[in-house]
Amino acid sequence: MQSLFQPLSFIHGPALKNRFALAPLTNLQSHPDGRLSDDEHKWLTMRAEGGFGLTMTCAAHVQAVGQGFPGQLGIFSDDHLEGLSRLAKDINRHDSLSIVQIHHAGMRSPEDLVGERPVAPSEDSETNARALSTAEVEQLIEDFIAAAERAEKAGFDGVEIHGAHGYIVCQFLSSETNQRDDQYGGSLENRSRVLFDIIAGIRQRCRDDFNVGVRLSPERFGIVLTEAVEIAQRLMTEAQVDYLDMSLWDVFKEPAEEAHQGRSLMSYFTELDRGEVRLGVAGKVRTPKDAQHCLDAGIDLVLLGRAAILHHDFPNQTEADSAFMPVRNPVSADHLRAEGLGEAFVEYMATWKGFIEAA
Repeated sequence: MQSLFQPLSFIHGPALKNRFALAPLTNLQSHPDGRLSDDEHKWLTMRAEGGFGLTMTCAAHVQAVGQGFPGQLGIFSDDHLEGLSRLAKDINRHDSLSIVQIHHAGMRSPEDLVGERPVAPSEDSETNARALSTAEVEQLIEDFIAAAERAEKAGFDGVEIHGAHGYIVCQFLSSETNQRDDQYGGSLENRSRVLFDIIAGIRQRCRDDFNVGVRLSPERFGIVLTEAVEIAQRLMTEAQVDYLDMSLWDVFKEPAEEAHQGRSLMSYFTELDRGEVRLGVAGKVRTPKDAQHCLDAGIDLVLLGRAAILHHDFPNQTEADSAFMPVRNPVSADHLRAEGLGEAFVEYMATWKGFIEAA
C-alpha cells in the first residue's frame, strides 16, 4: 500500500513531498483585470503552509475573451506577472509544488463579462458563441503556450492545462460541440489536436524541468468514456506530461454510461499503462480514509477541493493524527474566514447548497 506521505517523483521537475494536491478551485477573489489579490494570495499560500505537496491556482485565463467568471485570475498579460511571481515564491517557500491551471472558457465565457461574443470551436446558438477561424485556433494554441511561458517566468514549477468541465479544450474534444471540418475537427485525433499541440509547444519552449499536467473530464460535457480513455492512454504513452488529473466528480461512482457500469469510473484509468506519467483524481474525497482509498485503488495523487476549503491544513492534520475527522457541512462563515477565505469566496460558497450554515 502506498502511503499518503510517501514522496512522488515526476518525469520533469521536483518531486512532491506527499500525495495531497490542492484542486484548482474557482474563488472569485482576483481583481477585475485578472491581477492577483491579497485575498487570493492568502487563500493559496495557507494551503501550501498547511502541508499540500502541490498547490494549484484556480483556472487562470489565457485570453481576455476566455474569462469564465468574475474575479478570475489572469495569465494573459505581463501585467499579471508581479502578483503571480509573489504567489509562486510564497507557495514554494513552504516546500509545495506551485502550479498554475491555464484555462479558456470558450462558449462558457459570459458575453456581458467579456464584452463581446464568446468564441468556441463551432458556432453555438445557446451561448451566442461564434466559431473560431483556423488562424484563431492557432492563436489560441499560441496563447496557451505563452501563458505557460509566463508561469515559468513568474517562478512556478509548472502548469496544468484545463481540458475538462466543458471549457474550450474540452469543447474541441467533444464531437457534440466541435463540428469543424478543418484539421481541428472530425476524428478524435483532429479534435484532440489543440490539446496535443499546446503540450508540444510548452515542452519546446519551457525549461526541461517544467512540470505539465492535464485535467480531463471522463464524461458529461459531450465527452464519452471510450474517447476519454483513449486520450488518457495517448497522454501516458507519449509521456510529454507529468500527470493526468481526472475530474471524476465522485471517486466512488460508476460510469454514467450504462454499457460501462459494473465497476468504478476510476478503474478505467488506473488500469491504463501509464509508464512514468502519474495519475491523480478529484471528486468527493472528504476524509483521510477517502484519500487512502484512492491510493489503494492505484492512484498516485489525490486532489482535494471541498476538504481543502474546510481545512487549510488537511495534510498536516492527517499526518499528525491518522484518525483526523474533518468538520462536516454546513459550517459557519466565520469558520471559512478563519481558514483563509476572503469575503468574495465566502459569498460564493454560500451559493453551494448546504455548505454554509443559514444566518
